Amino acid sequence: MNSAIVRQKFLDFFRDKGHEVVPSAPMVIKDDPTLMFTNAGMNQFKDIFLDNSPVKFKRIANTQKCLRVSGKHNDLEEVGHDGYHHTMFEMLGNWSFGDYFKKEAIAWAWEFLTGEMSIQKDRIYVTIFEGDKPEKLERDLEAYGYWKSCIDEDRILLGNKKDNFWEMGDSGPCGPCSEIHVDLRNDNERKAKDGSELVNKGDPRVIEIWNLVFIQYNRKANGELVMLPRKHVDTGMGFERLCMVLQNKTSNYDTDIFQPVIQEIAALTRVDYGKSEQPDIAMRVVADHLRAIAFAIADGQLPSNAKAGYVIRRILRRAVRYNYTFLEQEKPLLYKLLPALLASMGEAFPELKSQWQLIEKVIFEEEQSFLHTLETGDKRLKESILNLKNLKKQELSGKIAFELYDTYGFPLDLTELILKENGLSVNRIEFDQEMAEQRNRSKAAAQVESADWIILRSDVMQSEFIGYDHLQAEVKICRFRRVRSKDRQYYHLVFDRTPFYAESGGQVGDTGYLDDGTTKIRILNTFKEHGLVIHVAEKLPTDTTMDFEAVVDGRSRRDTANNHTATHLLHNALHEIIGKHAEQKGSLVNADYLRFDFSHFQKMTDEEITAVEILVNQKIREGLNLHELRETTMENARKMGAMALFGEKYGETVRVIQFGDSVELCGGTHVESTSQIGLFKIVSEGSIAAGIRRIEAITGEKAESWYRNLEKKMKSAEQLLNNPQDLPKAITSLLEEKSALQKLVERYSRESAQHYREELLQKITRIGDYSLVSHLADGSRTDAGLIKDVALGFRSEQPDLIVIIGANFGEKPHLAVMIPETLIRDKKLHAGEIVKAAAKEFDGGGGGQPFFATAGGKSPQNLQKAIDKAIEIIRRAVAG
Repeated sequence: MNSAIVRQKFLDFFRDKGHEVVPSAPMVIKDDPTLMFTNAGMNQFKDIFLDNSPVKFKRIANTQKCLRVSGKHNDLEEVGHDGYHHTMFEMLGNWSFGDYFKKEAIAWAWEFLTGEMSIQKDRIYVTIFEGDKPEKLERDLEAYGYWKSCIDEDRILLGNKKDNFWEMGDSGPCGPCSEIHVDLRNDNERKAKDGSELVNKGDPRVIEIWNLVFIQYNRKANGELVMLPRKHVDTGMGFERLCMVLQNKTSNYDTDIFQPVIQEIAALTRVDYGKSEQPDIAMRVVADHLRAIAFAIADGQLPSNAKAGYVIRRILRRAVRYNYTFLEQEKPLLYKLLPALLASMGEAFPELKSQWQLIEKVIFEEEQSFLHTLETGDKRLKESILNLKNLKKQELSGKIAFELYDTYGFPLDLTELILKENGLSVNRIEFDQEMAEQRNRSKAAAQVESADWIILRSDVMQSEFIGYDHLQAEVKICRFRRVRSKDRQYYHLVFDRTPFYAESGGQVGDTGYLDDGTTKIRILNTFKEHGLVIHVAEKLPTDTTMDFEAVVDGRSRRDTANNHTATHLLHNALHEIIGKHAEQKGSLVNADYLRFDFSHFQKMTDEEITAVEILVNQKIREGLNLHELRETTMENARKMGAMALFGEKYGETVRVIQFGDSVELCGGTHVESTSQIGLFKIVSEGSIAAGIRRIEAITGEKAESWYRNLEKKMKSAEQLLNNPQDLPKAITSLLEEKSALQKLVERYSRESAQHYREELLQKITRIGDYSLVSHLADGSRTDAGLIKDVALGFRSEQPDLIVIIGANFGEKPHLAVMIPETLIRDKKLHAGEIVKAAAKEFDGGGGGQPFFATAGGKSPQNLQKAIDKAIEIIRRAVAG
């Protein structure tokens, strides 16, 4: 049974059981501060589990794109080394929100696996929660009773809290679970050892495929468990593992989900799959990582050096490294595998097709860039190995190993492998210390401690947002909690209704204050969490039960609205000037400026930027009125031509914002008329990733200020140039004059260097078989660059020459040392070590390459002593 049929059969089965089949949420999460990626099918339903959102459908089923590469659920390092770990995977799931519970969940899971999928009953084992005395939790006898009607009792196994009690996090909804395992061993193996002994023991042939979670408790911040008023079911089945079982394979990678890509890798690299362990691991890594990268980009997350973008870049670089190291691919390969991925998954996930060009461009340029980094890292490691051998040492510093890992993408196992081939090892204790310090820095920066919510009004599930029409309103506090971060304490407040806009869709959250009639408490930010609009207050009101006046900062809201509407006009103008392919890929809108990221594969010309500015300002002068459909259907919005953003999650009802030809789905705040914006100015345009450009722009008073500052600069330039009639022509003339003078200086410098060389050649003495030039130069007649050029010039002409030159530049002594290669090889000298020792004479320090190094210090009167010290070090080495 091929994977496409398996997926569809699951959805059809639960549709027939009264479930609403919903699409997968984006893999990249934008409105949940606790997660970067969807790591389980239940993520998009967290608001319902937390009772922060109403239940629209009591029964739901879907297949969800998931990514597990960070935090508690991190499978990255296992990927490729076995047959069942993945970064990106599909989770088949069915949910009940206060509807059916254990009886139906267990019966339907059994019916689907043994009936629809025809999996042999004697290959299945199930687990139930055994209970936990410290938590005062009883054994899940209810689940046990229902399983007894489906399966032999000796196949119902007890599981501990680690395996059979599911928790969302340190606090929140939780409950016991039942796992379903399948024994894939052959008949002889099963007779030799009962499968029950291998469940949850890490055997890849007896694997968990489905977890049925029965959410019946809520864990409070203090650890206490309380029973939920409504019980839920949350199940998750590994799609890849199910296909492995049904296709009689022993590895997920042998199924039709991965084999098209793996066979394409084999064809392009000319390496057969299944012949050698290390190349096989590499192919599995690449096939897995390609999916994660492509889906992340399709959902709007580009590789970068921060947060979610860094995770995606790390996955991509891991794939490139396996290609480079174990498949010997020194040119980009990943992007060539995309057609095979599209053929196998494009129908089920149309976002792959629609974002195809962007995915290909981003992956190619990321690959190309990192291949250069890998080459550099390879050279760095080879240099370190050479230094170890020269110094007759056997162990590489853990700090260097960490640098290779952190900067060049070399994992420790690869560094150890290369070192082992050279008879060397690495200091793992130092490496682990560096890793621990990095983790501790990250934890300290991100550590936030939240207390339990104090519920004042349980009848209010969500705040009513009235901020489109009002900037202040009388409100009541429905719940609050104390929050502590590293260096401060503040409070989260939820109101029954609010004029404050919560950060969303690129627009920052509102600020303002809460007024009780005598005291104003600042609201520092507003954001959404699990369906709640949270107001960050600098302190808690004395009486939380009274009525308050919530007031938004009107000036900040006005300027933010100007920038948000200007962003829509900019998007529309880009479509007009450079083409419809210029799709929004990210944005930031605040009171100071707007930032707009869009797909475009080349730098915008000055003429294009000017044309976009002219068009946006034209729309501003036209005074286009806001046409808002606050609640309309998605179908109606599409008919209007509204632009939707990939990677955004939309409900059945959406808000449409229209200004003339610009029509977009948007929940942000906007001006009533474009004339309120006043003026629009692009201040920068540049690349932020492969195929992605970024425009930053300002509006209104900020734009006026920009032009005033430009005018001041021009007037200053005119005054400096004696008010020429043609300022650009005068500046051009000045630059030409500067260029001519620079050439003259360079000619004099060459002549000076030649004169200095001739002067130094008159000072040659001998140290053993070597020639020596030592000189205390006049700092007013030379500089560090000239000294270096002269020394390196000598090196190519007289390979046995030692050069030691000192000069005082003002009150700063400078020492340069150059030694021949034979001294480095035969006498184990290092110019960097020589200057480091000599510089102590003038209270300084330095370093450099083995053949040339420099030092600086604080005591110019002792420079000659430093020169003498360097000569003495070399003389002793030559004599020895």
